[in-house]
Amino acid sequence: MKLLALIPASALLAAPAMAGPFYANIEANSGFSGSDYSGTATDFHVGVEGSSGIASYYVQGGPSYVSPDGGTAKTIATGKVGGGLQVSDALSVYGELSAAFDNVNSYGVKAGAKYKF
Repeated sequence: MKLLALIPASALLAAPAMAGPFYANIEANSGFSGSDYSGTATDFHVGVEGSSGIASYYVQGGPSYVSPDGGTAKTIATGKVGGGLQVSDALSVYGELSAAFDNVNSYGVKAGAKYKF
């Protein structure tokens, strides 16, 4: 009888963990000019990611709590879209566009390359 009870348990333990394409991302970014602190923005994003062949992508968005040094904190809408390409076994390139929506909208761009030794 104990053996019959172990069969379903062992099947559950042997099943692979499946991760979906959806995720949550909390990220804090602080700004400095030399030793002068300007503030922190903390993103509370949800997103979706995927890949096909050598390409990968993600789209995420949600509120960002912006706390400037000496200023009034506020929550604004923010988002990011990005992707990458696997150029070779050792080299990949990536890029990201970001946006913050407030009285004056702001945008950012990030690009880079990663080489594995």
